[in-house]
Amino acid sequence: MDSFAFIIHPIDPKRDVSRKFPFLGKVLTERQINFFSTFFPPVYLSEIEGITSKATGKQIKGWFVACPYTPKRMMELPEGTVYRKIVQTGRMAEKLGAQILGLGAFTSVVGDAGVTIAKELDVPVTTGDSLTVAMAVQAIREAAEVMDIPLYNATAAVVGATGAIGRVCAELLAGEVGRLILIARDGKKLEGLRDRLKHVPSGVEASGMRALRPDSAQAEIIISTRMDSLYDAHLILTVTSAIHDVIHPENLQPGSVVCDVARPRDVSAMVAAARDDILVIDGGMVDVPGPVNFHFNFGFPEGRAYACMAETMALALEGRFEDYTVGKEITLERVREITAIAEKHGFRLSGFRSFEREVTEEQIETVRRNAHRAVPADAAGIKRT
Repeated sequence: MDSFAFIIHPIDPKRDVSRKFPFLGKVLTERQINFFSTFFPPVYLSEIEGITSKATGKQIKGWFVACPYTPKRMMELPEGTVYRKIVQTGRMAEKLGAQILGLGAFTSVVGDAGVTIAKELDVPVTTGDSLTVAMAVQAIREAAEVMDIPLYNATAAVVGATGAIGRVCAELLAGEVGRLILIARDGKKLEGLRDRLKHVPSGVEASGMRALRPDSAQAEIIISTRMDSLYDAHLILTVTSAIHDVIHPENLQPGSVVCDVARPRDVSAMVAAARDDILVIDGGMVDVPGPVNFHFNFGFPEGRAYACMAETMALALEGRFEDYTVGKEITLERVREITAIAEKHGFRLSGFRSFEREVTEEQIETVRRNAHRAVPADAAGIKRT
């Protein structure tokens, strides 16, 4: 039976350590967990069973293995030290028999985004970022539809636009929306991305879908290093590698949609607490085909996984045991290819979730109603029916 493994690591230190070691999660402080993670070995978490291709009936098995470092430690420690720990975790996956390895959360973005890890391991590696891009943009499209926001007339924003995922998301959205705000810390990189996007035609296809613009005009591209620029956006896709939240209640206009792909989260929990006129969704939750049992609670409902996990699983079902998405340059061709592979085997974008809870139709209607009250008809011409 073909197989895979996927590396995860503690993002919310106390919560995530508690999922494997309840006592340690209870008695240790977050600061202690960050410190002791430096010395902890890789951890075997669980075997994954039941993933079954819708197209072929093929089954695969897999494993979750954990790199003990928290995001804070990965940012603080020397890059070589972090690489060594991830490689040690990858060696555990090799011994289990994995034929391909997925890098989750910060293990996929540290340093050169998997290139060095892939060179050090015998098993091929993917970050899962190609399918993450596809599912994030698809989630924005679907959320815009339920919030009555026509894409071709909307202002969208990509936070973390100069990163590997952000660049390709921006490239896709530039062919679909009326106005696109690119936000990142490095102004020169933003200028380069803006120049690159000027050559992206309207009608770019991705995830099996054609852009919805009714004309051939290019989106107006705006760059900014300031988070207050977000207030002009109806649709926000955020994909930074920050270790703390970067989007706060005052940054957002009523009726806007925020798709948070980042882990740790970019959106402050205060947004959910203080703003009932904004739809915040987690990016990239995917239905996994077959009677899957992860034997480990990573915060999703049964049968669902992150898009990065799904990319690793889909490649195993396809028998594509090769370094797939590694490095900081993701191509549209690779996004299209993995989307087709995933759809073939039965992976689908799942329903909306927000801060690890299902988003119900009633919640969406409440957001819509409150947005109407705050802004009956906004200045940009977005009419909500």
